[in-house]
Amino acid sequence: MKRHGILNAPLSGALATLGHTDLVMVVDAGFPIPADANRIDLAVAPNLPDLRTMLDLIANEIVVEAVVRADDVPTNNPRLDEWLRGRFADAEFSTRPHAEVLGQLARQAKVIVRTGAFEPWGNIGLFCGVDVPKWFGGDGVIAPDYYASKL
Repeated sequence: MKRHGILNAPLSGALATLGHTDLVMVVDAGFPIPADANRIDLAVAPNLPDLRTMLDLIANEIVVEAVVRADDVPTNNPRLDEWLRGRFADAEFSTRPHAEVLGQLARQAKVIVRTGAFEPWGNIGLFCGVDVPKWFGGDGVIAPDYYASKL
């Protein structure tokens, strides 16, 4: 038996396929997931599992370089935005129009994880990065300027 981390086999396996710049979306219960998406459906009941728990668990498994959310989140769900900024303090943040999150961004995602969240604008994209010290911390390796501050 696996000792720690995400126990759900499809989710654990899907996260293991992610590489640098890949997008994983963690979405609410009502998100219109494209029919051909790699869908990991964890929703059991309202808010089970909740969005923040799943984002936290996934963030413990992957390197998150950037976070994208609907442009409604900072103004209309500021508690979620504050939580995201605290949890992903080292990541770059951006917003997109809500319709784009539901459409174009969802089609770009390598994995979409559906939660049971009843959370307004609770559809968050996580772009994978690299563990900078492990990749660029070797003797004689010069990190690009955009990674130097993370060493």
